[in-house]
Amino acid sequence: MTPAVLFAKKNNIEFTLHQYEHDPHHQSFGLEAAEKLNLAACEVFKTLVIELDNHQLAVAILPVTHQLNLKLVAKALGMKKAQMAEPQKVERTTGYVLGGVSPLGQKKRLSTVIDSSAQQLESLYISGGRRGLEIQLAPNDLQQVLNAQFAPLCQ
Repeated sequence: MTPAVLFAKKNNIEFTLHQYEHDPHHQSFGLEAAEKLNLAACEVFKTLVIELDNHQLAVAILPVTHQLNLKLVAKALGMKKAQMAEPQKVERTTGYVLGGVSPLGQKKRLSTVIDSSAQQLESLYISGGRRGLEIQLAPNDLQQVLNAQFAPLCQ
């Protein structure tokens, strides 16, 4: 049971777990999840941790098929600049290893923005807190439990 699953249960979020055998040689964790679970890639979302110009960390959740636009995420969070956070800082702050970072159950609650494309979906898939585990849930449930905002994040 990962912290993400425990967090979802504790907060009474309706969700479904999906597991698959992770291939350590696969190039993209998110695309691997879509392939192995036979999902449309636009339904699988990645969790990226960024560092803002005030040195605070924040989370961006976007489709695995898209690239994060750092200017858009900074603007959504009321900042001028953002950059990808250092991997060691991500793991220390979230408690998760890269490729298994979930927006749920992180050691420290970070400001979170979800790409607005999620609002068009009935459900989406996010990391369950380890490689090979995905959580399916409604975008609005994710937004509410994280006190996140929806905004355009992709290039």
